[in-house]
Amino acid sequence: MRKEKQAEPVLDENGRSPLKLDYPQTFKVGFAFAIIMLFWTAYDFVVPLLLEHAYGLPNSLRGLIMGLDNLLSLFMLPLFGKLSDNAHGKLAKKFGRRTPFIVIGTIASVILMVFVPVATLNQQKKADKLSAEIAAQINDDEFMEATLTEWYDNAVKGADGASNYCDLNYLNKNEITRDEFIAIRYDAKMTSKKAFLGMLGDTTYFYDGVQIDDLSAKPDGSAKTYRQILDGNADYNKYVASGMNNYTSDRIYNEITKVSGQASIGVYMVILLLVLVAMATFRSPAVALMPDVTPKPLRSQGNAVINLCGGIGGAIAFLIYTVVLFGERLENYVIIFASAAAGMLLLLAGFLALVKERKMVEKCQQICKDYEIDDFSEDESEETEKFADQLRREGEIAELSEGREANVSVEAGETEPHEETGAQRVRRRTPKQWWTEKSKEERAKLVSFWLILGSIFMWFMGYNAISSNLSIYTTKELNLSAGVASIISGVSMGVSAIAFIPVGYMAAKIGRRKSIIIGFMLAVISFVLVFAFVRTNSNEMIPSALFSLFYLIAGFGLIIANVNTFPMVTELSTSRTVGQYTGYYYMATMSAQAITPFLGGLVMDHISNRGLFVYSAICVVIAIVLMLFVKHGDSIKLVKGRRLTKEEKKQIRLDALDAD
Repeated sequence: MRKEKQAEPVLDENGRSPLKLDYPQTFKVGFAFAIIMLFWTAYDFVVPLLLEHAYGLPNSLRGLIMGLDNLLSLFMLPLFGKLSDNAHGKLAKKFGRRTPFIVIGTIASVILMVFVPVATLNQQKKADKLSAEIAAQINDDEFMEATLTEWYDNAVKGADGASNYCDLNYLNKNEITRDEFIAIRYDAKMTSKKAFLGMLGDTTYFYDGVQIDDLSAKPDGSAKTYRQILDGNADYNKYVASGMNNYTSDRIYNEITKVSGQASIGVYMVILLLVLVAMATFRSPAVALMPDVTPKPLRSQGNAVINLCGGIGGAIAFLIYTVVLFGERLENYVIIFASAAAGMLLLLAGFLALVKERKMVEKCQQICKDYEIDDFSEDESEETEKFADQLRREGEIAELSEGREANVSVEAGETEPHEETGAQRVRRRTPKQWWTEKSKEERAKLVSFWLILGSIFMWFMGYNAISSNLSIYTTKELNLSAGVASIISGVSMGVSAIAFIPVGYMAAKIGRRKSIIIGFMLAVISFVLVFAFVRTNSNEMIPSALFSLFYLIAGFGLIIANVNTFPMVTELSTSRTVGQYTGYYYMATMSAQAITPFLGGLVMDHISNRGLFVYSAICVVIAIVLMLFVKHGDSIKLVKGRRLTKEEKKQIRLDALDAD
């Protein structure tokens, strides 16, 4: 048979093929990010439930604990990013700058993390006992009449925290009177089952395990018909259930945690602190590995791939905690953390088998040189030049152009060559002198850099307020089980993950800045829709479906924003400072995540659970405003078969300036 002639690739004047991302290599590098996201996905969803289950903490106090890890990371991530930038020891020479941090940090985290839920087991036993006692009374006339009367009257008086139990506006809107509210009861013996997967088809009703054929009949010894019991249960789910969840948590906190739980929560916090320290040691090095092996114009696409890998890690965590939480066992949280630790070790094994960091860095540097986008440019600092010389001596990169003159920075603490003798001297400057000595272009880049970090900070203030309280909102406000709540979170995460790769291409078409603004706007729309339309209902399927749909919109916004914000930061870095700039990026994200769980908890405690979404929407709107003023950070587009112009080459060199 005659072979068809294959189309020849398009080449430019220098015989170069179009610059393309090495997807297999980037996917391999993404194993490190998958390790990180497996842990944090499990942590963000499960730890709030663990704190709620064991200690019944108020939303603000629980948010404060959830923010401690981010406060710690605020200092540690830039530190370890910088340490990995400067790593030149035996391990770095053998495995690369980032790999030793990833391996040691993962192993330390895995060893410690299982002890986090173990420290709470005794406390969980006490809390479970009190929860069971309260649940046994929700059909008791004496208990319920006294409790609901107190809730309603306190809400009328405007007593502090009364809205956590009884929402008068909601009751008035649905025209339910005080007497009708106080008369609500819940009979746990009444159950129902759908024909298909518990969701679709005709409903069959059971009372105390016996199928009901006539809803107008009455159970033995009861004054109510099955229909009246069914309606009462529906009213309970609609008007009382979320308040009863808050009531149970408050009693656990006041009667158990405050009385005998101080030692337990102290041990828990110490172990948690050690785990978070271990995780912080390798997050910046792991994320910085992608820019190390990816040319600048391709980093949005590269970031999309490693975020996809992170999504895979998150999906593994989702499968673990969803399966486990559908069972009601005291050891649920131990099983979740042990399984997550095993998953992290498997991903680490895959990373070590597939990633040869030093060879990948060598390959990237050669590509950058071939396409004249070399990170080791003429404008880099003396320290960067020394690093390049070291790599050349070790055979890691090819010789760069001869005859360069060292362009030594005169930043505070650095040196400049003496005109006559070449001796170096230190000249300290005030911030004003440092600023005025910058060129107009350098100052513009620094302003954009700070605006980008400010926008990222406000974005995480808004989004993390939701994500860190999501499991509590869905279980207490929407009255869903932890298993169902985890499915909602996982489905949103999984469906929105299909946008990872297209988002990378979108950034190449319209730019990173415009893409980010679109992502932020989607999140604002999502939060406003949840606040306006998601309320508890007698049929839990309705609020669950609405919340899933609206939260999915925010999921798409999250992916668009996260894929492009990090490359905007590293676009202003050099190969010598990628880890340091990664640390700056995480300073912005972690400082926001240290503050916003507490502030979000205050909103939930003193305004309403739904008010959390208004707070988040306001934060993201501020992020949009800041991003509108950003002028630098978008990559330069490389067109097929076209040689770079002098202006583009100059811009690339400017992008490589060390912004220390």
